[in-house]
Amino acid sequence: MKPQPKRRALGGFTLAEMIIAIILLGVLGTIVAVFIRAPVKNYADAVGRAELTDQADLALRRMARELRLALPNSIRVNADGSAVEFLITRSGGRYLAAEDGIPDAPALDFLDPGKREFTVLGALGSFSGTSVGDYVVVYNLGSGMAPADAWQGLQGDTNIAKIKAISQRAVPEIDPDTSHTFPVLTLERNPFAQQSTPMPSPTQRFQVVTGPVSYYCAQQPDGTLTLWRSSGYDISPTQNVPPAGAVPAPLATRLASCGHLFDYGSAATQRSSLVILSLELKARNEHEPSIRLVHQVHVDNTP
Repeated sequence: MKPQPKRRALGGFTLAEMIIAIILLGVLGTIVAVFIRAPVKNYADAVGRAELTDQADLALRRMARELRLALPNSIRVNADGSAVEFLITRSGGRYLAAEDGIPDAPALDFLDPGKREFTVLGALGSFSGTSVGDYVVVYNLGSGMAPADAWQGLQGDTNIAKIKAISQRAVPEIDPDTSHTFPVLTLERNPFAQQSTPMPSPTQRFQVVTGPVSYYCAQQPDGTLTLWRSSGYDISPTQNVPPAGAVPAPLATRLASCGHLFDYGSAATQRSSLVILSLELKARNEHEPSIRLVHQVHVDNTP
């Protein structure tokens, strides 16, 4: 009989070896997690803070850019500082006055309400953007300074008028080159000749505004606070939050508070004032700190 070949021993793990391997892997995993967790958390926190900072910075820059275009002495902030409103300018210029002594060109009249045309002598910037439906404002001194208060709107004792038509006209007395024309604005009515006390501009300046703009904080149905921008509504003597008939658009979300977002100090005798914007946004994770940015905007109040 042939001898039977020896069977090879089958390799494998014992139960004890498997348990030891699992324990070692668990220990190694814990050590790795401890060292990795902090960098990963720091990265996530940095990304969250950067996102909040970008959103707040973008909102502040947008508000600052438009505040610098505000009609002099038209900025107003409500009592708790949750809203700011102003009339935004499109362009401006110097108007022809009766004192200039040019009879063949219409002048802005502060005596005869029937005269609704006036000639623009020099533009403050690009006058080409002015369009029918915009408003002409002369010597605005701000709220409570009627008749030099554009917030009084188109009725009553005010210094604002809506543009009805825009044309061009040569004025040889000013420029012999008849190919050079000057803009002539026709107003729907002439409130400047109906003021209780005539308030012409000492420098014959005027501004063209497109209408009011508001930035305000409001609570959403889910309880979160949102910063809104509103425009496209009528001028009102009172500041309404939110403004009636406005077209709102969200500017920033997850605000920490609505109070004291805006602060403004002004007086009609001051040539410039300071608007302080303070915006604090909360992170998505309630345990993470919020981001607060403060921005100061210098505005010109020279009417």
